[in-house]
Amino acid sequence: MPAEALLTASVVLMLLAALILTRVPADALFLLALSVLLVSGVLTPAEAFGGFANEGVVTVAILYIVVSGLRETGGVQHISRVLLGRPRGLTGAQIRLTAPVAFFSAFLNNTPIVAMLIPAVRDWAKTHDLPVSKLMIPLSYAAMLGGMCTLVGTSPTLIAHGLLIRRQGSGFGFFEIAWVGVPVAVIGLSFLIASARWLLPDRRPSEKVFSDPREYTVEMTVNGGGPLVDRTVAESGLADESGLQLVEVHRDGEIYPAVAPTLRLHAGDRLVLAGSVGSVVDLQRRHGLSPSTTQVFKLGTPRTERTLVEAVVSDSSPLVGSSIRRGRFRTRYGAVVIAVARNGERVRGKLRDIVLRPGDTLLLEATPAFAERHAHSRDFFLVSALPDSHAFGFERAALAIAILVGMVAAASLGVLSMLQAALLAAAALLVTRCTTVEAARASVNWPVIVVIASAIGVGAAMDTTGLAENMAMSVVDLAGASPYANLVAVFAIAALFSQIITNVATVVLMFPIAVSVAASLGVDTMPFVVAIVMAAAGAVATPMGYQTNLMVYGPGGYRFTDFLKAGLPLVAVTATVSLLVIPLVWPF
Repeated sequence: MPAEALLTASVVLMLLAALILTRVPADALFLLALSVLLVSGVLTPAEAFGGFANEGVVTVAILYIVVSGLRETGGVQHISRVLLGRPRGLTGAQIRLTAPVAFFSAFLNNTPIVAMLIPAVRDWAKTHDLPVSKLMIPLSYAAMLGGMCTLVGTSPTLIAHGLLIRRQGSGFGFFEIAWVGVPVAVIGLSFLIASARWLLPDRRPSEKVFSDPREYTVEMTVNGGGPLVDRTVAESGLADESGLQLVEVHRDGEIYPAVAPTLRLHAGDRLVLAGSVGSVVDLQRRHGLSPSTTQVFKLGTPRTERTLVEAVVSDSSPLVGSSIRRGRFRTRYGAVVIAVARNGERVRGKLRDIVLRPGDTLLLEATPAFAERHAHSRDFFLVSALPDSHAFGFERAALAIAILVGMVAAASLGVLSMLQAALLAAAALLVTRCTTVEAARASVNWPVIVVIASAIGVGAAMDTTGLAENMAMSVVDLAGASPYANLVAVFAIAALFSQIITNVATVVLMFPIAVSVAASLGVDTMPFVVAIVMAAAGAVATPMGYQTNLMVYGPGGYRFTDFLKAGLPLVAVTATVSLLVIPLVWPF
């Protein structure tokens, strides 16, 4: 084996070992591996950094901006409410999530589906007190398994289709791959859900582990014409909101202190709620509710451009001993009090009539400049802006969803490429102010982009040095003259490669090998091509196998070994089903 191939093999093995055994960020490890291959001369600069100009990588980056438009308008909330609903337990939540994701991924590109649903699933898990680590891997795996069912669902199928056309003039029919894809998807998802209790980690954010001693009292009004009107408290989800308690409902002078789940909400109802700062922030972004104080709407800047700020009242503050209303808070500070916390106890009475004491923590709605302006004010002990706490622009949610649907339709029908459709959608969302330039910049998950692009460079090194082909041919030689044994060997090699390098690179690399194996045995090529497609599309055992795995890696709080633990058994299941079905549908 050439020296360059040996060096590449050493770098890949050390990379995998570091990913498994250390907690060094994946993007740093991949960049280090890429740097070694570049400095040693194995790769040219164009080959090493070609992944950063790869159309798929750029598309993923642009899709983050598209998702930010959905999130900033509250469109994600609407989609998750319609698609996910209210689950009964963790298993019910996994079924509600994976079934529609797999179905839609069969007809739409699975990458934007996962990108769109990541923030929705995160919020959904928080609302229903579910461990997000039990949902993010199923989200990615469902998208991958569903994509195996049609020609357009996933990139490996499309690439193999194009290679077949170039070689023999015809490729896959739209639903031809479904003969094996549907059984794999159904059995694979059933296995995943049945074994999730043991195979998926149970990790919760730190705020779930340690209770927040601050309990805010906040008042919200049910908006007329909103989605909460005529819904019961149970149907609204307010009773189920994690970290939040509905204390009272005020209606036409009457007070309902013991709020029954069957109580039906009316337009104009004033709701008194108590909860942690995180739950109150979520409440401010709830479609159909608005702060009860009209002072919020008298501030000069739009609500979408404001943020929430925590401020602790000092003993020298002129507010001490005055109610919020008498203290003329908005006039004095250019901000509005929307909630109050006091020594971990619930503050009674109407918000505007609460008499402030030293040490009271106020949750304010203000411009981002408020925290800087009053950071050293003697009126407050502490002033801290809450990150990512601005209100959503629900009035543009329908427009954002329409832009998303247009993007998916244009890409699916072949009118535009996925990159072109995503670029136009991102531009439309910015022009229509569904998202801002600042939000768009902040939305891109750069560590994920770096890992995907660097993985392409490492894969290029395996290809150019001949390491991948030497490994493949050596293993295939061991299979002998049996077509079925060779089919198993080709599937196994493709499955291994797809976990290490990208599944797109796996298909391109394995296609000529599969064709050569079929020719040497004198059998039909199609079983072997379908095998590499199914093996590559099922790259579930490592985060770098497919971009959707990398996209859920951070939000799910996963480690590299989590994908091995959940993915390897699933690979075994999908391999068994595929290798049983393929020879029956595409005989040798």
